[in-house]
Amino acid sequence: MIRFLQSGNKAAKYILGGFLIILAASMVTYLIPGFMNRADSAGPSGVVASVAGEDIRADQVTKIAQQQLQAQRIPEAYMSLVMPQAVQQAVQQLIQQQEIRYEAGRMGLKAYNSEVADEMQNGMLKQYFYPNGKWIGQQEYVSFLAQNHTTPEVFEAQVRDQVLARKLFGMITAGVSVTPAEVEQAYKDKNLKVKFQYAFLSLADIQKEIHPTEAELKAFYQSNLGRYQNSIPEKRQLRYFVLLDKDAESKVTVDVADIQRYYNSNLDQYRLPDRVKVRHILITTPPPGADGKADPKAVDDARAKAADILKQLKAGGDFAALAKKYSQDTLTSQNGGEVGWIQKGQFPSPEAEKAAFSQSKGQVSDLVQSPEGFEIIQTEDKEQARLKPLAEVKDDIEKVLKAQKASAILDQQATTVQDVAQKQGLDAAAKQAGATVVESNPVGRNDSLPGVGPAPEVMAAVFATEAKAPPQMERFSQGYLVYKVTKIVPPRTPSFEEIKERVTSDFKVERANDLLQKRAKEMADRAHAEHDLAKAAKEAGATLKTSELVGRTQAVPEIGSMSGAAGVAFSLKPGEISGPINVGGKMAVLAVTDRQEASVTDPEFAQQRDALMEQLSERKRQQALDLFMSNLDTRLKNEHKLKIYKTELDRLLKTRG
Repeated sequence: MIRFLQSGNKAAKYILGGFLIILAASMVTYLIPGFMNRADSAGPSGVVASVAGEDIRADQVTKIAQQQLQAQRIPEAYMSLVMPQAVQQAVQQLIQQQEIRYEAGRMGLKAYNSEVADEMQNGMLKQYFYPNGKWIGQQEYVSFLAQNHTTPEVFEAQVRDQVLARKLFGMITAGVSVTPAEVEQAYKDKNLKVKFQYAFLSLADIQKEIHPTEAELKAFYQSNLGRYQNSIPEKRQLRYFVLLDKDAESKVTVDVADIQRYYNSNLDQYRLPDRVKVRHILITTPPPGADGKADPKAVDDARAKAADILKQLKAGGDFAALAKKYSQDTLTSQNGGEVGWIQKGQFPSPEAEKAAFSQSKGQVSDLVQSPEGFEIIQTEDKEQARLKPLAEVKDDIEKVLKAQKASAILDQQATTVQDVAQKQGLDAAAKQAGATVVESNPVGRNDSLPGVGPAPEVMAAVFATEAKAPPQMERFSQGYLVYKVTKIVPPRTPSFEEIKERVTSDFKVERANDLLQKRAKEMADRAHAEHDLAKAAKEAGATLKTSELVGRTQAVPEIGSMSGAAGVAFSLKPGEISGPINVGGKMAVLAVTDRQEASVTDPEFAQQRDALMEQLSERKRQQALDLFMSNLDTRLKNEHKLKIYKTELDRLLKTRG
C-alpha cells in the first residue's frame, strides 16, 4: 500500500504502464551467456535479433529501455550514461519473452480468452479494471490504457503472454519438491552460531612501516608511467559575463489585475480535494505462486497476527507504538506507521480508501485486505474539498508572474546579446548588457566559475567548444553565461616532482598490500603447523581477539558482517583454522572454538518450517527455470532459430549512448 500512497495516483498509473514488462523480466533471473560475443554479424535493417522467425526491432528495444529507466526514475542528465546497459537488458528481455512464447506454442500450450479475462478480473491489476468488483467500462478502459501509452490490443497480448508463461513455468516446476531433511538442514544452517578467535593485520599499520628512498620512488614512477599518463586533466581559460534572472526580476512589476486574471484562469490549480491524514499497520502476505494463488496458510497466519494487533488497539494500545513493533512496512514503521496526507484516488484499493475516509478523526479501522497484506488504518485528521481563496495564494501567484515576465525579458536580452557577441565580440555584448567581463584562471571540467557556481551543464558546453569558436551562450539555473574560450591547456603527464606525494602514497599502498598478504599467509601457515593461532599471531605482530557466539546475520568488530568473507567460520569445526581472509583493509585468520547448532526440537523450528519450505521450494523452482531457459537458448541457437545481429545492435548502442 505505502508505495502507492506516497507516489500518488499518477505514479500508480505510470507503474502500471511498465508493469507487464517488469513482471516478465522478473520471471526468471537467467541472462543470455556471452550475449555480445555470440551475435551474428548483420541482419535486416532495423532488426536487432530474431527468434524462430519473429523479429525484434530496434524501436521496440528503445521503447522498453526508456520505460525501464523512467520507471527507475533515472535523472534525464544521466540517461545517456546508463542507456547502453538498458538497451542490452531490453534486448535480452525481448529475446527471452519470444523464446518463452515459441516454446509454449511448440508444447501445445494456449492462453484462452477466458483466461485472459480472468487474469484482468482477478489478477494484480483488478483494482484498476474492476474497482468494487465492477467493470469500469470499455471507454474508461481504453482511456486508462491510453494514459499509460498502450492500447487494448497490445495490453491484452501482453496479458496473454503472461498466462502462457505461467503455464509453461508451471509445467517446468511441477516436479520440484523439498524433503523434510532439506528443511531441517536449512533450519540448522540458518541458525548455526560460532565462536572464534581471530587474528588480524591492518594495511594502515603496515604502511606506517614503509619508508621508501628517493631512488625507489623514482623507479616506481618510471615503471608505472601508464598509471600517471595524462593524469593532469585538460583545463580551459575563458572570458565571460553573466545575465542573471534576479537582475531581470528586479525590473518587473505585477499589478493586482494580473494576479486576479491568473487566479481566475487557474482555479483548478487551487482546488484542494478531500484528503485524510493516516497511519497504518501492515502485516504482509506472500505474493502469488506460479498458479496465481498465495499460500492460504500464510495468508491465514498474517490475518491472525493482524487481528491480534487490532485486539490490542481496541484494548487501549498505542497505535504508533504497535506500528513500530509490528508493522512490516519498513518505510513507515519507525515513524509509528505515519503515512501522511492522502487524497482520494491515491489509495491502491477501494477498501483502504473507504475505511480511511469513512472514519472520524482518531478512529481505527477493522482489518482491511490490500494487495500487500492486511492493514489497520487510523484516520488522524480529515479535510474537505475546498477552493483556496485569492488572499491565501496571492503571494505565490505574484512570484510566478514575476518569474514568467523576468524570464521573457531575460530571454529577449540574451537573444540580443548573443547576436551582438557573434558580430561585434564579447566586450561589445557585455557593454550592451551593462555587464562586466571576467577573465578566468585555467579551470577543469569539474570546477566552478565565479558568479556561476556548480553547473555541470555549463562546463560540459565549455569543454565541447572548439578553440577558435566565436562567443557562445549557455543557460544555467540562475541565468545565462556568455563566454569565449581563450586558451586550452591540454592534458599532460606530470613530472616526478609534481606528483611525488601521490607516487609515495601509491608505492606505500602497493608495497603494504604485498606485505599484508605475505604476513597473513605466513601467520595462517604457522597457526596450522602449530595448531595455535594465538602463538602465530604473537609472532606475526597481529592483534588477537575472541568473538561472541554469532550467527550468519551478525557482525564482529574488526571483521565485519558474518555474511561476508568471515562466513568461512561456519564451515569450520571447533579447533579448525581458516586460511587468510580479506576483511576490508585487513587480513585475518580465524580459529573456531565453539560451534552451536540449532535443534529441530526447538519451538522456533515449528514456527519457521513452512516459511523455510517455501523458500527452498522457490529456490529450486528458480534453479529449474534458470536451467530450462539456458538450455532453451542454447538449443534455439544451435537450431539457428535464435539470431542476434551485431551490426544493428552496435548501431543502436552507439545511438543510444
